[in-house]
Amino acid sequence: MMITITSIRLKSPWMFFALSYRAMKIMFQLKNTDVLEIRKRGFWKNHYTLTAWKTEHELKDFAHSGAHLEAMRKSAAIAEEIRTLTLPMDSIPNWKVAQQLLLDKGKCLRFQD
Repeated sequence: MMITITSIRLKSPWMFFALSYRAMKIMFQLKNTDVLEIRKRGFWKNHYTLTAWKTEHELKDFAHSGAHLEAMRKSAAIAEEIRTLTLPMDSIPNWKVAQQLLLDKGKCLRFQD
């Protein structure tokens, strides 16, 4: 299975409202997919998601369409940093392991004002 771990560090705590609005739309989009697992957590400026997919093709179809694609295009307006990592795994890692993998191996995008 393919696991995608993502973190977003918001520019300010006030950006949480814009993040929540976009996340709601993404969750509606996810309900129309064959995603195996969705996990999310966050506080203040730091937020994380973890999704599990049967195949990389399903993952890419989701990521490059609909509300998710729109959110990616607009992410620089609310985020100062986004990290993402996709890798094949036999099981879904716990949050401690997932966050360490993301920190060690994740692709990092930083946005400047």
